[in-house]
Amino acid sequence: MTIQTIKTTAYNDQKPGTSGLRKSVKHFKKPDYLQTFVQAIFNTLEGIEGSTLVLGGDGRYFNREAIQIILRMAAAAGFGKVLLGQGGILSTPAASNLIRKYAALGGIILSASHNAGGPEGDFGIKFNGRNGGPAAESLTEAIFATSQTIEEYRIAPIQPIPLDKTGHYELAGMSIEVIDPVDDYLELMESLFDFDKISALLQSDNFKMRFDAMHAVTGPYAHRILEERLGAPTGTVLHGAPLANFGGGHPDPNQAHAKELMSLLYARNGNIDFGAASDGDGDRNMILGKHFFVTPSDSLAILAANATVAPAYRNGIAGIARSMPTSQAPDRVAAKLGLPCFETPTGWKFFGNLLDAGRITLCGEESFGTGSDHVREKDGLWAVLFWLNLLAEKQDSVENIVRKHWAEYGRNYYSRHDYEEIDLKAANELFSTLQDQLPELAGKTFGKRTVSSADNFAYTDPVDGSVSKNQGIRILFADGARIIFRLSGTGTQGATLRVYLESYEADSSKHDQDVQEALADLIETAGQLARIEEFTGRETADVIT
Repeated sequence: MTIQTIKTTAYNDQKPGTSGLRKSVKHFKKPDYLQTFVQAIFNTLEGIEGSTLVLGGDGRYFNREAIQIILRMAAAAGFGKVLLGQGGILSTPAASNLIRKYAALGGIILSASHNAGGPEGDFGIKFNGRNGGPAAESLTEAIFATSQTIEEYRIAPIQPIPLDKTGHYELAGMSIEVIDPVDDYLELMESLFDFDKISALLQSDNFKMRFDAMHAVTGPYAHRILEERLGAPTGTVLHGAPLANFGGGHPDPNQAHAKELMSLLYARNGNIDFGAASDGDGDRNMILGKHFFVTPSDSLAILAANATVAPAYRNGIAGIARSMPTSQAPDRVAAKLGLPCFETPTGWKFFGNLLDAGRITLCGEESFGTGSDHVREKDGLWAVLFWLNLLAEKQDSVENIVRKHWAEYGRNYYSRHDYEEIDLKAANELFSTLQDQLPELAGKTFGKRTVSSADNFAYTDPVDGSVSKNQGIRILFADGARIIFRLSGTGTQGATLRVYLESYEADSSKHDQDVQEALADLIETAGQLARIEEFTGRETADVIT
């Protein structure tokens, strides 16, 4: 079979963000746009000849078409084998597991995570390396540099591969194995958690849960694991069929977008004890109790404090890491347990070196991401199973477990305010103006709080010494409170300003305050410092979590 070489023109906007390249579907459908980026990946990689590639996505619109193109280009590049999720479906953590289990060169994951799907929605593509984790900054920078000089791409002639039936196929001498996307992941979860205890809990008359798959990738995983393997009643999984447009919703597991789940857990006379949700590609999670929301920061801290309930972590954990904007609640657990705790930039790739070096076991981000050393991605369903294992062991409610944790460690009041789709120029001006103030802020008092330091966070990787600068503006107060400002790299329209607010309260008699009221003075200070309304035109945030 003759490999075709197609002349093309490079695009100048293919710089991957923290989670790969994300654009609108319409943008990806520009002539050869996907092809040039894929060729840039293949031109940058070493050791392709005869190696294995993992491929799959979250089932969003354009997923199936993109897979056929990538298969043809992988064959032309010289890959020996592709492991492909049936129907083109493969959750991000499941892909990470496959890369590691089958010693693949890496994987291409097709997802825009929590962004909306459909013809008018978004699409995304990222490359994960040999360790199963997101490509390091050095590789994504090299891919971007290569993408700017692309003049041609190589592709095998059209020969569509059946995606919906497991089996072996061949394309231009390359083997393609269409596999059940759940099998290997289920086997991994069985090795980590006490499935007997979880099964007994889920089949108990005194416990009811709902898992919202949000018409995204975790539907097949949740049906298979929660309902079939663990015996939860049929109907436990909501919105379990992956749809190309996610049913018209936002596959973002938070209070604003998982409205049906929230209504079930907060119903006046509701009988649901535990609720959870995951996002488009299955790497995020939201945890709910009856009339009770667990912040992702608290979730990481509580799982770390109780890690030994799960068989995989019975002998303890090596350490904890969190992204810089994430609440400092996990730090308090690490200090009490005598464990190292690392503060990294936002982006799961920054946890990779720490995990590979064995310096941490658990890690997480405030953006509803939690994970461990079992893969090199955050893992939504893993976090849900961990909570179920904890509930089965403690025989207590979500709220009681959290409140007991606060009583022991104190409560970190924490919230994120997102100002979405603001003008990019205005966002950059806001940041520039705020940056100029930093040298003069230390010692200034705002209300009852005094600024101890202010900077733009820089991170030196303790494993390889690499330095990442400009990772978010930090305003740190003498009493431990913090305000963080970042511009998000996951949107496709304009810019999203994220403002993170945190205040610590040790007194358990003060742990029942409304979060926004507890943070009211910090919210006001953030608005004043950054002149948010002036630059964005917004009186309040679009999304508050």
